Amino acid sequence: MTARTLQGFMELLPEEQIVMEHMKSVIAHTYELFGFAPLDTPVLELAEVLLSKSGGDTEKQIYEFKKGDTSLAMRFDLTVPLAKYVALYNNNLTFPFKRYQIGKVYRGERPQKGRFREFYQCDIDIIDRDELNIVHDAEVLAVIYTVFNKLELPAFKIYINNRKLLSGFLDNLNVADKTVDVLRLVDKIKKIPEEAFLGELGDLGLPESKNQKLLEFIKINGSNNEIIAKLEDFKIENEAFQTGLDELKTVIAQAQALGIPNNNVQIDLSITRGLDYYTGTVYETFFDEYPEFGSVCSGGRYDNLSSVFMDKKFPGVGISIGLTRLYDQLHNKGLLKIKGPTPNKVLVITQSSDYANNALELLAALRKEDIAADMLLRECKFKKKMEYANKVQIPYLVIIGEDEAVNNYYTLKDMTSGEQFKFSLHELISKVK
Repeated sequence: MTARTLQGFMELLPEEQIVMEHMKSVIAHTYELFGFAPLDTPVLELAEVLLSKSGGDTEKQIYEFKKGDTSLAMRFDLTVPLAKYVALYNNNLTFPFKRYQIGKVYRGERPQKGRFREFYQCDIDIIDRDELNIVHDAEVLAVIYTVFNKLELPAFKIYINNRKLLSGFLDNLNVADKTVDVLRLVDKIKKIPEEAFLGELGDLGLPESKNQKLLEFIKINGSNNEIIAKLEDFKIENEAFQTGLDELKTVIAQAQALGIPNNNVQIDLSITRGLDYYTGTVYETFFDEYPEFGSVCSGGRYDNLSSVFMDKKFPGVGISIGLTRLYDQLHNKGLLKIKGPTPNKVLVITQSSDYANNALELLAALRKEDIAADMLLRECKFKKKMEYANKVQIPYLVIIGEDEAVNNYYTLKDMTSGEQFKFSLHELISKVK
């Protein structure tokens, strides 16, 4: 049998997995910094639950199978399981409910560059009963900004819009009945030529004059204040448009109050997010120098998370980072700091097995101080042990031999500088901590 891995499934070498785990840890820590509680839902759900909000391509991509008489499916995102969770436990939850989840999801789509069948999503959502304060839309911006800064990723920009603006604009053009189709089409505008965009609008039955006005609207640019001023100049007396404009102005102002630099947040009226359940603020995040990555973090506000499962209204706002895809793209561009294949900071080697107990006592002392450490239990020449230490790129090497055991000290070698020191246990811990 040939050992092989299914296409569309990522497997990493230890040094790569360490970086992936670091990224997950930073994201989780940042989410908790903003008050989000961890949540874990099953990978397998009843098929009827996962299919409750699906349709079109999504339904075709779901891994579905039967076990006995029960139809099961593997989760394709973390949003539908969240909707089920809120519907199931809403009487036990305290609202606003802030949750994060980092977990694998599964989609049976054709594997290609940047697309996987199994991948990590890192989600946050803030959900409330009946109404959700607009301040949370700005808070989500702050979470995105903080995560990407803590990960030390390339320069990025969070593009923001409010779907009510475009809905109100279309209503003002008397084409409100085409809103859903137009929003889906606008979501693709950066991927198709303008002529093709206008042609597809025509296919929807929109008059050419109105198509041109729509194109001019979504191409409005400038600073955030300039765009808001241009939107105000339209003087459109449409309730949805005015609500969207007020919400957008509020979120931008609150983002500044949260300390997000102006050059990291940009209004873009062509950002709509193609999914129908978004109703207000929407976000997409791009790297300034790597637009080919596409959006690396996206999301928005929705009116009713659990409408399929119950009549109660649960509005929310959330975002998702596709971590597997993000890692893959950064790694392919050489933008990740890949170090050695071990999390250990210290490696202990002995000149013979006679000093194994000395090494074990040292390991216990180091680990008690929260210092990752290990020892090489291999009977081989000292040169071979040094080769191993170099291969795993260990920062510090501790050598224990007869002199060290008799005189109660440790020889510490800094593997970066090549310097060697003779230290007591206390001195060694202070040096490597």
